Amino acid sequence: MFDIGWSELVVIGVVALIAIGPKELPTVLRTVGQWMGKIRRMAAEFQGQFNDAMREIEAADIKKQVDEATTGLNAKFDPLDFSNSAWNPNSDTASSAPASPSTESTGGSAAQPPPATPPSGTPEPPAAPAPQETAVASGEGSRPA
Repeated sequence: MFDIGWSELVVIGVVALIAIGPKELPTVLRTVGQWMGKIRRMAAEFQGQFNDAMREIEAADIKKQVDEATTGLNAKFDPLDFSNSAWNPNSDTASSAPASPSTESTGGSAAQPPPATPPSGTPEPPAAPAPQETAVASGEGSRPA
């Protein structure tokens, strides 16, 4: 913020010592330090309130966008309405629905799904062995503690 170097601080200190005097200088510096602390606390409080207000604005904006999206979605989609669904066997759209992948691969005949578990006679593949630690070339791992 301010570009004050060490040479400027020394000049300010010498002028303060001459103008205020060595007897009153410690109390003046203490008072200046207290005022600086109050100013910093007020600035931090203001910045915190400003950040809170920005978060509330962003949260309200996100909530508005989500509400708009859900109202649009709710107007277009009703999960309980089966009148125009491929799941309804009585509707005209059910006959135009694409065939499932299991019926396409077998030429139109319904096939049994593969079993979820292998048959009991099929052996399971052996487990991979756990990696073993190797000794370091310098011999660090071979020394007792």
